[in-house]
Amino acid sequence: MNTPPQVLSPTIPETIVVHLGAPDEAAPNVEVSFTDYISNVASNEVYPSWNENALIANIIAQTSFALNRYYTEFYRSQGYDFDITSSTQLDQAYNPSGSVFENISLLVDDYFDSYIRRVGNVEPLFALYCDGLNTTCAGLSQRESARLANEGLTPIEILKYFYGDDIELVTDVSISTPQENSPTIPLRLGSVGNNVYILQTRLNRISANYPSIPKIPLVDGIFGTETERAVLEFQKIFGLEQDGIVGKATWYEIRQKYNAVKKLNELLSEGLTYDEVLLQFADSLSEGDTGLPVSLLQYFLNFVSAFTTDFTDIPINGIYDGATVELVMDFQNYTGLPTTGVVDELTWNALIDEYRGIIQSLPPSAYEGVARPFPGFVLRIGSEGEDVRTLQEYINVLSTAYDSIPEITVDGIFDEETRNAVYAIQTLFDLTVDGTVGAITWSKIADEYNDIVAGTQRENNQFPGYDIE
Repeated sequence: MNTPPQVLSPTIPETIVVHLGAPDEAAPNVEVSFTDYISNVASNEVYPSWNENALIANIIAQTSFALNRYYTEFYRSQGYDFDITSSTQLDQAYNPSGSVFENISLLVDDYFDSYIRRVGNVEPLFALYCDGLNTTCAGLSQRESARLANEGLTPIEILKYFYGDDIELVTDVSISTPQENSPTIPLRLGSVGNNVYILQTRLNRISANYPSIPKIPLVDGIFGTETERAVLEFQKIFGLEQDGIVGKATWYEIRQKYNAVKKLNELLSEGLTYDEVLLQFADSLSEGDTGLPVSLLQYFLNFVSAFTTDFTDIPINGIYDGATVELVMDFQNYTGLPTTGVVDELTWNALIDEYRGIIQSLPPSAYEGVARPFPGFVLRIGSEGEDVRTLQEYINVLSTAYDSIPEITVDGIFDEETRNAVYAIQTLFDLTVDGTVGAITWSKIADEYNDIVAGTQRENNQFPGYDIE
């Protein structure tokens, strides 16, 4: 695509659900706007007569605390149906019938879209604080913050005084509506997207504490066999149905264990780094987009169209043009999805499922003398199995025709030798040189394989083009 990768940064929720009591206490939940929530908390926890810089520092700390609870799904990942509690032993003081001071409310309107985080991290800081009189903690002292403000310190200077110099202030954060953070459809072999990337990151982090979970060697948002093996082992360890599919139950169990191993409830919680959450997949593809994601889309659409008489294939040019829009709409209509012409998560995964269903249903005779189609998931370092073995066999056929492509061991293990051969193929044919075999690279290898095999094999009564003496 022509848009750069994005960083998964928290947004400000329009509303937040507050449990009016301790987590296991029988108490009602209330859903309030995020700004009203912070205004209420601040009015219950600081004095409106304090120096404005102290008020701002406290409001930002309170916002960071609440966002950390919301963003990490601290309670929801444990099975609760709320984002935060009103228990001051665990969270913040919220009183639905309490008074809100006008000057505090005005400051919240200016600063509710700001929070603090550790430099290089994404998640809002779990900004512990206490009154500094009746209770003390390893965080901000509200009483002390008032004194520092009177001495002339700015809000960020006050915050750094308590939380350290390695924090930074994030401002002008966008607002979003609350949404279910688990995937809208289960993640499985062949799925791609930002949720797969997040899943891989969490599994790798959990594997540091549970070594039997295999590391996913390349965290790239593509659900391949390595990710499936990690999911299967996670499900085995924690007593889940062992199907290699990440539905809601597995997603939240992974989230809960991820929170546990990172100890997000501690002040110095280990935050997600920018490198961990670099997103490689757009939320959707639509007319005007360009690049490799569009080429992949066109490849899968064309393959499916070959088995569906109602479809007409299109050029694979990496341009989401009118013809691509029309074919996407045909596919959406065919599968009963909303006919929008835009490829969202539902459309993409329906397309992958259709593709994999076709290749799995074809009889062995369909592949006699020709290369098999792309298996539906990316092959890379660490991949194993028959698909890798098939790839290696095709590479060795190509090596007989191209000196720059080395012959490799055929053992079904995607090792460095196989990757180096893939590098050579991608370089030779002007493909993206990343050492992984996705649909485009596989398709090129398959085409070359078919050409070479067709040119060297002959049936009875086929003779070379020279006179027989």
